Amino acid sequence: MKAIKTISSGLIILAMVVTSASCKHDIDPSDIPSPTPGDTVPSQVKCDPDTIYFLNEIKPLLNSGCAVSGCHDEATAEEGIILTDYNKIMITGKVRPGNADGTKIVKVLTESGEDRMPPSPRAAFTASQINKLKTWINQGALNNSCTEMNCDSTNVSFASKVWPIIESSCLGCHSGASPSGGIRLAGYSDIATVAATGQLLGVITDASGYSLMPPSGKLSDCQIGQIRNWIKNGTPNN
Repeated sequence: MKAIKTISSGLIILAMVVTSASCKHDIDPSDIPSPTPGDTVPSQVKCDPDTIYFLNEIKPLLNSGCAVSGCHDEATAEEGIILTDYNKIMITGKVRPGNADGTKIVKVLTESGEDRMPPSPRAAFTASQINKLKTWINQGALNNSCTEMNCDSTNVSFASKVWPIIESSCLGCHSGASPSGGIRLAGYSDIATVAATGQLLGVITDASGYSLMPPSGKLSDCQIGQIRNWIKNGTPNN
């Protein structure tokens, strides 16, 4: 009888070990690079066009497209996923550095139908946005940033300067069937129309009478200067 009890106890312990192992997250913490606390990464690194930078491009993209009220901001935390800062994006988004295809965020952004995120009526991420996210992950998913040492705000084209800023920092909220505030910024004509009213420059400069946009943080002086001069030059579709 004692032997039976011993065997039973052993089986219970084994079952507990197996169950405990099965409850672990399917991301190995060792996959996550040691983060800098918060999102304040000091940077005097000159921007490299072949590198994707978290603070400059990925954080604005996820803040605009995912970390909004009712989805993955701090207050809502839908399904336990919070995409407001580097640490939370890495852990709750199950980011696997060097393995974009094995990363949860990428999988849900590229799903179809009801499984796709962001859900309808919010607009799906563009191929360009998804490619940017995947490139950042495959480059190591670093908590990095860069500075445009020689900001050129004099020869600004819509395609090379203005659209990338809007796509990263604004498109997530201002596209789809129900754009935030009824303001759509899904392409050149939309952006030029809003620019003509003074709203675009008003919100990005936090001018009196306007609410600062994007709400996650003010654009850099370089970005604001580029948009300002593009508007000053007549908002060309160049």
